[in-house]
Amino acid sequence: MIDLQDVSKSYAAGIPAVNNINLHIDKGEFVFIVGDSGAGKSTIIKMMLKELEPTSGKIVINGKNLARLKRRKVPMLRRDIGVVFQDFRLLKDRNVYENVAFAQRVVETPVKIIRRRVPAMLSMVGLAEKYRSYPKELSGGEQQRVALARALVNNPPILLADEPTGNLDPKNSWEIMKLLEEINNRGTTVIVVTHNREVVDAMQKRVVTIRKGVIVSDERKGGYIYED
Repeated sequence: MIDLQDVSKSYAAGIPAVNNINLHIDKGEFVFIVGDSGAGKSTIIKMMLKELEPTSGKIVINGKNLARLKRRKVPMLRRDIGVVFQDFRLLKDRNVYENVAFAQRVVETPVKIIRRRVPAMLSMVGLAEKYRSYPKELSGGEQQRVALARALVNNPPILLADEPTGNLDPKNSWEIMKLLEEINNRGTTVIVVTHNREVVDAMQKRVVTIRKGVIVSDERKGGYIYED
């Protein structure tokens, strides 16, 4: 489903942010990508979304070689990838229902499908009764649930979560991670970028550890690889 083959990315002065990465993620996997700040995690995510181009190497997602993907086809690629960020990125002037519906309106989903799909997603994340609330009226955990519903409403086969618990307290962090696990159990491939060692150690999923732009460990059922 996702293949990074000999992928490197340099920004300035030839110093690689990511150096000769090889990574394969199968359909339906749950994978943590971990590492300290500046390790290259966000660079990898941005290359998967074709926000950045690799300096060298090849990235293939759902059979599509991103280097050969024409600009007009990039939105179609991104429809297959739901994304959740640390800072939620909700539309503050729209209520919960409209925040989730927005993702469907962008891709011109028929209104009758929006009216069915949005409540179903809000129910899945436990916010069915909050559909009229605005982001400022929600807790951080609730805002992240809205962001999850928005990312999943178009039923993408892949979900990327970039530090999804970074702004949450421990209780809400666990609730979000359990939701991600449930989403994965339904068949969605889930990739979580994080530095939350407690969550990673407890969940016992595949863990890819990056240090200074290089994969130093890939554990099928393991925890965070700590610095010596």
